[in-house]
Amino acid sequence: MSETAKRNRIVRKAAALLLAVFVALQTPASAAPDPADDELHDLLEKSLSVVEIDKEIERIRKQQEQLTQEMADAERQLEQQEERIADKRDEAGSVLRAYYMGERDFLLAALISFDSLSDLLQMIDYAEFLFSHDKFTLDSYMEQYRKVKEGHERLETRKLELAAVESGLKLQRERVLDLERQLDEQLAGRSDADKLRLLMEELTSFWESAGIDEVKQYFQALSKAMQKLPEWVQSNKQLLEINGFQYTITVPEKEINAFLREQNDIFNNFSFEFSNGAVVARGQSDNMEIRISGHYTIENDPKNAILFHVDELLFNGFRLPDTTRQALEREFDLGFYPDLIVSFLKATSVEMKDDNLIIQLSLKL
Repeated sequence: MSETAKRNRIVRKAAALLLAVFVALQTPASAAPDPADDELHDLLEKSLSVVEIDKEIERIRKQQEQLTQEMADAERQLEQQEERIADKRDEAGSVLRAYYMGERDFLLAALISFDSLSDLLQMIDYAEFLFSHDKFTLDSYMEQYRKVKEGHERLETRKLELAAVESGLKLQRERVLDLERQLDEQLAGRSDADKLRLLMEELTSFWESAGIDEVKQYFQALSKAMQKLPEWVQSNKQLLEINGFQYTITVPEKEINAFLREQNDIFNNFSFEFSNGAVVARGQSDNMEIRISGHYTIENDPKNAILFHVDELLFNGFRLPDTTRQALEREFDLGFYPDLIVSFLKATSVEMKDDNLIIQLSLKL
């Protein structure tokens, strides 16, 4: 059996099992919530969080290794620079002492007591050579000093970064240990503990073999579509309102969803909603349901941009941890850039209300 066939078999098996669980957990409006269903949902969600936070721990660990290596390299470079500057320091000190002790005064005396024009020109050449050599010595020392100073600054920066990374690593490890402790406590003494552990493994397998790929397909498609959004706005002048030096872009839900479906068929079963200051996007296909909610912010560093932040990510009703959301934000840019619509404009505010995405822009000063 090929690897693709094996993967599809695993996906179908896990999807069927998890779909049954997912349906079972959807309590009808007329029925009272079942605490047992809530506990099962909580167990599965925590088990998924453990797997995802473990990935973040591995990412941070690799970042820690890289920073440690960069620190070692920076320390070696600093040692070499300090060795080089020692010689330059001695040379520069000799030059400065010569001027301070009056050892260069003879040049001035020679220049004003010449006997012939040829002697004067010869002394000028000699003085120029000596002063140039002195200047070169002092400049070389200052250049080496600058490099040493920058080396110390880089090293201190790496130390701060490493400390932050190590703090983050400790925090994530504590989160995983706490979740694992909670899972063990919830499973302790249950007659169906083995079945529940199997179900958690199936969820993990389904997420890692198919779920995360599905989520990334949506994020990748959204990222590509956002790159074309400025051009689309330019082509739909009715979305842009001009009032003096103030510009307003109003994008209705219906319009943005039509735009997305023009970009990629994956959005045929996917929709955006704008309401109460939030963006909610949801889609469903192949026994997988994805729900993304977030908000836009305006960022001006390094350039004016409207960036999307994922506040919540649900997969088949299971909430993914913040580490997963942040990893997706790092990998996929879901923002867009107003100066690609009109080069002399910048965004000043963005809000979601009344089924519209509303962007206020003004002239760049």
